[in-house]
Amino acid sequence: MTRKLRILSWNIHKGIGGVDRRYELPRVVEVLKHYDADVLLLQEVAQGMPKLKHDDQAALLAEALGMHFVFAPEHQFAVGGYGNLILARWPIVDSSHVDLTVGWRKKRGALQARIRAQVDGQQHTLVVHNMHLGLAGSERGVQLEQFLSCQPFRGIHRATPVIVGGDLNDLWGSLGPSHLLPAGFERAGKPQNTFPAVLPLRPLDGLFFRGNLKLNHFEVGRTQLTRVASDHLPIYADFTPTEGSAPPTAKSESGRPTPKSADGSKA
Repeated sequence: MTRKLRILSWNIHKGIGGVDRRYELPRVVEVLKHYDADVLLLQEVAQGMPKLKHDDQAALLAEALGMHFVFAPEHQFAVGGYGNLILARWPIVDSSHVDLTVGWRKKRGALQARIRAQVDGQQHTLVVHNMHLGLAGSERGVQLEQFLSCQPFRGIHRATPVIVGGDLNDLWGSLGPSHLLPAGFERAGKPQNTFPAVLPLRPLDGLFFRGNLKLNHFEVGRTQLTRVASDHLPIYADFTPTEGSAPPTAKSESGRPTPKSADGSKA
């Protein structure tokens, strides 16, 4: 059977259920094992927080799933904090963190990892980016422009398979057309509501791709457990690495060139 490359993104809400407010990291592990992704982009992963048993969730998740990982703390408190985590089935060759904090607002950033993926016996370089953007529409636009102009991203060849995903706080699903599609990305699937998990009303989470990748399938993880394990639903996409050059220009989801426009805001 041909192996597909599966990427999953999920704001795990520090392992706290969105409905019962209980801290149960094993529920998160069970969901992740169920979807069996090759690369995981997780947001709000906690380390050393007293109310969460001082757990190092990055290490615990990596051990439970048997995956390689890189973690970037974002929000630090007097004791402990939380941030973004990338887990991969294959070794992570290198990683970097880009500070996307805007002025006095909450600390934000993008975590980049370069992975040597093995798909059907072929080695492919895959570059993934995990981010949790701000709450204000104007803030998110600035953050994406900062990301697109930063050297870790600008140094990537256009044909290299690249994933950008995370909790984009994309209230109206407008960040793709206004920022990422003009930079050569395509959205995996159409915007679908992921928040709040128990009754999703907003498409806050997204996965975008560029380079030598073919999208095969996109889905929001809707099970009884995903509705209670966090306040967001997970999203995942299956890809096939391809050969050849990437398209020279970006197109909108309708296939037409996309102008930039303003963005909205969230919860």
